[in-house]
Amino acid sequence: MLRVVYSVSLLLAFTFAAVPARASDSDTYRQLDLLMDVFERIRAEYVEEVGDKEMIEAAINGMLSSLDPHSSYMGPETFKQMQLQTRGQYGGLGIEVTMENGVVKVISPIDETPAARAGVSGGDYITHIDGEQIMGLTLSEAVEKMRGPVNTDITITIVREGVDQPFELVLTRAIIPIKTVRHRVERNTIGYVRISNFNEQTARGVKTAIRDLKAELGDDLSGIVLDLRDNPGGLLDQAIDVSDVFLDRGEIVSTRGRREKDTQRWNAASGDMINGLPIIVLINAYSASASEIVAGAIQDHRRGILIGAQSFGKGTVQTIIPLGANSAMRLTTARYYTPSSRSIQEEGIEPDIEVSLPRARSSSSGPRRERDLRGHLVNGSEADRPEEQDEIAEDAESIEAPTDEEGNPIDYQLNYALDLLEGLNLFSKKQAAVVVE
Repeated sequence: MLRVVYSVSLLLAFTFAAVPARASDSDTYRQLDLLMDVFERIRAEYVEEVGDKEMIEAAINGMLSSLDPHSSYMGPETFKQMQLQTRGQYGGLGIEVTMENGVVKVISPIDETPAARAGVSGGDYITHIDGEQIMGLTLSEAVEKMRGPVNTDITITIVREGVDQPFELVLTRAIIPIKTVRHRVERNTIGYVRISNFNEQTARGVKTAIRDLKAELGDDLSGIVLDLRDNPGGLLDQAIDVSDVFLDRGEIVSTRGRREKDTQRWNAASGDMINGLPIIVLINAYSASASEIVAGAIQDHRRGILIGAQSFGKGTVQTIIPLGANSAMRLTTARYYTPSSRSIQEEGIEPDIEVSLPRARSSSSGPRRERDLRGHLVNGSEADRPEEQDEIAEDAESIEAPTDEEGNPIDYQLNYALDLLEGLNLFSKKQAAVVVE
């Protein structure tokens, strides 16, 4: 007990040395005394013996998780897995998740992973892991349960909108190589680039994809479809670098924290890898964070056209702060703002052309976004949207996607983007012909 009190005392000494004294400091000390009283009472009288380490970690995690849905404590295993994931591979199922109403909510499965192959979808709720209820666990604890030795099976119970009963899926854990960028040629002249996540390899992957498309198509390359649908985000520096691939100048994004001096801005370097060719960006309700930065920058600079649905609206910066050698905390430290000073938080990015996809008949509500998460931070924007953005939103076109003969939904958002690019290309050729004549 002496060691615990000594550690807390050192922490208090450091904290109050770094922060100017305030009138409320005495109240803070009283509350910390209350915390220690509760700690001692549990330690002495709880029906079963509880380890000091577990109680302290639970107190830290409770403090962080009460702030917003994205702040959390990471123990040694979670911290290690997070480091592996951002570097480009980790062991697990291959899903990006958050916690909502006590259960795990899937933001999106990662392409070509056990979760994606098993049919896990964005918006699914995972309620049980191997028959054990998730309710009562923290997000970090639930994630740790989903991870484990490679080639071992795990059973997850899923609740899905539009499906009457929960159902189970059996997945086999695997090393997840996160290949975040894929590309192909569409309709002979259009480059399609999909980004499924933003890790340390993403910007390099996008540049490689553009070079490959240019090498394959040469002067026939007529435009790019950049697919950010179901992309939960990732590293800020990668979002900046990807935006810079398509922008020749100007601000990409800014972050604003609690203090004015914490404001940071990032600008594009000279040079556009596709030399001004048209870009169409696909977004949907599960495009979040880093993908919203890219979409917002391209939209504000009028560099491309956004098609799809309003994005998720996660516009906050999480800083990973190490706590000793093996653990860390993920703390929300700032908000993202697009070049025109729009706050992404809670609002998301509105597409220039709204193209809706079919919704299950029994589903009475649309996809859930950041603003639907309990404890989310409010927008906090001090600047109104520019006039042109309001005009775009008012003129947004709503199109209901059809299905094929078997009743399966068609990727109408992609087809719409390809049709639009072909139209733009045809128009450019006609304009060029008029100039020559």
